[in-house]
Amino acid sequence: MGDSGNIIITGFMGTGKTAVGRKVARLLGRPFVDMDAEIRKRAGKSIHDIFAEDGESTFRGMEAALCEELSAQRELVIATGGGALVDPTNRKRMMLSGTVVCLSCNVDEIARRVGRNPHRPLLDVADPRAEIERLLAQRHAAYAAIPWQIEASGLSIEDVAARVIEIAGVITLPVHHPDGEYPVHIGNGLLSHIGGALRASGVVEGTRVAVVSNPVVGPLYSVKVKEALRSAEFQPFPCSIPDGEQHKTLTAVAGLYDRFLERGLDRTGVVLALGGGVTGDVVGFAAATYMRGVRLVQVPTTLLAMVDASVGGKTGVDLPTGKNLVGAFNQPQLVVIDPSVLTTLPDEEMRCGLAEAIKHGVIGDPDLFAELELEAGEAELPSWWSQQGVNRIAQALRVKISIVEEDPYESGRRAVLNLGHTVGHGLERLSDFNMCHGEAVSIGMTVAARIAVELDRAEQSLVERIESILTTWELPVRCPPLDAEAIWSAMTHDKKKRDDVLRWVLPRTIGEVEIVEDVPPFLVKSVLRSLGAR
Repeated sequence: MGDSGNIIITGFMGTGKTAVGRKVARLLGRPFVDMDAEIRKRAGKSIHDIFAEDGESTFRGMEAALCEELSAQRELVIATGGGALVDPTNRKRMMLSGTVVCLSCNVDEIARRVGRNPHRPLLDVADPRAEIERLLAQRHAAYAAIPWQIEASGLSIEDVAARVIEIAGVITLPVHHPDGEYPVHIGNGLLSHIGGALRASGVVEGTRVAVVSNPVVGPLYSVKVKEALRSAEFQPFPCSIPDGEQHKTLTAVAGLYDRFLERGLDRTGVVLALGGGVTGDVVGFAAATYMRGVRLVQVPTTLLAMVDASVGGKTGVDLPTGKNLVGAFNQPQLVVIDPSVLTTLPDEEMRCGLAEAIKHGVIGDPDLFAELELEAGEAELPSWWSQQGVNRIAQALRVKISIVEEDPYESGRRAVLNLGHTVGHGLERLSDFNMCHGEAVSIGMTVAARIAVELDRAEQSLVERIESILTTWELPVRCPPLDAEAIWSAMTHDKKKRDDVLRWVLPRTIGEVEIVEDVPPFLVKSVLRSLGAR
């Protein structure tokens, strides 16, 4: 939702919505609106009197009108009444206007806080505790439809407010595809909220979830993910696959099938990919093909996977003859991106992700490219785990999302996302997949830019800008000393060929690329040699 959206705090009565909302508003310097207080002010009477004199339906109508009014505004902090967002129309309006956070407390804590209170008309009954339990059960599904949940029992107002502010930085980008849509949530600390996000996406409690990671990422984050899933009443179990492109094989997929069967995963289950692009590709393909398809959640842990591989539904594995030659389009149920995990990522891997972000700038966002150009003059890699990083990841993803929505199955425009990949995949193959994907794409972009100039489709200044930004970020622009004929041969195994003709994505200017199929082989080899190939 970003910085300009509203922050809406909801949940059952007695969970501290008003106190927390006031604290958040003070900390952020935003206007605060207490919906119940606003309704009292407009009606000129207490809520108890509205219920008694006009009926609950009148009160709910006033709530709905106020939700509609407030959802049209921005940069507010809003505390709703406990039942305001039970209505799906109210809930949708508020969720579209900003970040909605649901507070909860256990029944004993709620009963202690509110008791039998005549100012709370729904609890003006003989047995308030029983009524609290009944209302909580009645509203359970509505509250569960909100991704961001905070259990406030035992926490101070300051602690809850701090957590609300962290969640308020979340940006949610919807991705539409022929069979529906899914959300991409981007924000620091979201690993702890995966359970709520999964439940809000429509997965029912009690569902078995295979959490698939690798020996590098699993020890760092799988426990946190499993705890978050258990707290939302899912049944997670761990799986592991080897790390590295060399293990992106059908053998790895077959091993996952065995593990899923051992743990009783059926077609009602969910497979969660926790790792980088290789993990996402392998796990995504396994999910697409196990029992003819189970639901998939992508939780990328590398910058490269965050800005590219986790979104769009492309999954697959390699064959000895080339990359991603076996695969499927498998749209995820949900994507959760938590940039705070990037603090453990080596600089080399961060630069690989930067290569893909730069690529997105070249393809369709001159402002993104210019911002990364400006930052390239700084001494250190940008802090992608800051709020600025959250915004930057969202900026890069918007380029990809706009393209995959237009062309979900890569039958046309989506091919532009392969800028740099034709040469890049050939170099990866020749290195036995020891070359980092981002480094290979960096070299590939340089080759593509030089070919564009040779074909009079771009100015020399374009090559200079692209090579400058890549070099400053310590990404390679020269080929390894490999034989140009061998690189060409490796490239011809690329699955993006059409009628045995390689399709090239060539930049025209920053923000505009084109697909070209008539690039002469001698020109490609000449450019490769000019960049260091033999």
